[in-house]
Amino acid sequence: MPSSPGCTCAPMRRLRRPTGGLWSHPDFLKLWTGQSISEVGSQVSQLAIPWLAAVGLHASPITFSLLGVLGFLPFILFALPAGVWVDRLRRRQILIVGDSARAVLLSLIPILWALGVLRIWHLLVLQFVIGVFTVFFDVAYQSYLPALIEREHLVDGNSKLQLTVSVAQVAGPSLSGGLIAALTAPYAIVADAASFVVSTLFMTRMRHRENIPERAAGESHPKMWPQVREGLAWVLGNRTLRSIAGCTGTSNFFGQILFAILVLYAVRVLHLSSVALGVVFAVGSLGSVAGALAANPLQKRLGVGPAIVAYAVIFSSAGLAMPLAPRSFPLPVLIAGMALFGFASVAYNITQVSLRQAITPERLQGRMNAAMRWVVWGTIPLGTLAGGAIGQTVGLRAALWVGAVGGLPVFLWVLLSPVRSIRTMPEPFVEPTPAEAELAGGLVEGTPLPGPAAADA
Repeated sequence: MPSSPGCTCAPMRRLRRPTGGLWSHPDFLKLWTGQSISEVGSQVSQLAIPWLAAVGLHASPITFSLLGVLGFLPFILFALPAGVWVDRLRRRQILIVGDSARAVLLSLIPILWALGVLRIWHLLVLQFVIGVFTVFFDVAYQSYLPALIEREHLVDGNSKLQLTVSVAQVAGPSLSGGLIAALTAPYAIVADAASFVVSTLFMTRMRHRENIPERAAGESHPKMWPQVREGLAWVLGNRTLRSIAGCTGTSNFFGQILFAILVLYAVRVLHLSSVALGVVFAVGSLGSVAGALAANPLQKRLGVGPAIVAYAVIFSSAGLAMPLAPRSFPLPVLIAGMALFGFASVAYNITQVSLRQAITPERLQGRMNAAMRWVVWGTIPLGTLAGGAIGQTVGLRAALWVGAVGGLPVFLWVLLSPVRSIRTMPEPFVEPTPAEAELAGGLVEGTPLPGPAAADA
């Protein structure tokens, strides 16, 4: 992607934002509608692509696992550079390109299948390239919302967007299975490609005029890696963001130890049927829906910081249900644990993402979100490997205990930080203008900025 020229001039006037809440915000509603349809479509591919690899292309176990790795690998490789590009370009354009490209790439699968030439290496390459566009889309998506809606509506906006994700996760598996049964896996993927097209059409009809994010004072010709370092410095140098990253990353690590072997434990030790296991995960998804619905009113009642701490306490404790479930009758305990975990983890994510967006300057939104994702998602494969290794060498139940007990203190990251005292969404840190920076001696390119005073108070 070409770099956009820098600008320190006064920004263009934006369209006047609606004042009647998000239900009267036409651009947000278009974004929400398009992404809701896209989320349902993505649920189809999440089942259809592995099904096609296993049944249609007879992938070996190693190749099948590689398919999952290649979908995740782009986040590790490209998240940080993606954050820089998201801060250089208009974010809605990145969203449109991301959805359009994924629609084209997914369409290649049924076309190659119909021609009789689809091979497993095609699927592996497509999975990786789709993952690259997903990285850019996800970073731009989280970074675009603060420019689209008012700061006081961030929790409400993130709640609505997350609600459709949770609903799609509840309805998606049955829809995916039905389409695969009716059309076969390659042609079911057409539904996902079509959903990306619909999402693109909704975004192209948005009227919001977006500025290219302004550069910091002294940045005449910014380079990639100094800007990457600035994004990491912003996250790791700010006590609020650092504590959220620590809580989320540690929770992801120990949570993956749990969930990496939970199905094996449920089947081999608890002897649960597929129907019973489906009920456990379905109730967990319903808990996620409840969390998405409750996040906004609860943060208003409890306060932003106390709500984040409370959610962290709940989801860090919910993991104990997995090893504590009695072998004679495990379902009630497992269901309660999954419901609490789904509720608290989704409400936590909505609230902490909104707080991150609120305190970060617009020009750093992309790099902040990319750095956060890189840090907190980087622990996921480590936790998965650790869970498998502990389960293999010590035992499945022991691995569950390691994940549950290890995850218990993660809430201390946010409890013992400035997060706990934040009642309302703080103002973003106001950076100096070029004239102010010149009077102060200027800023050296790549030098990390101080954290927002409102968050560190």
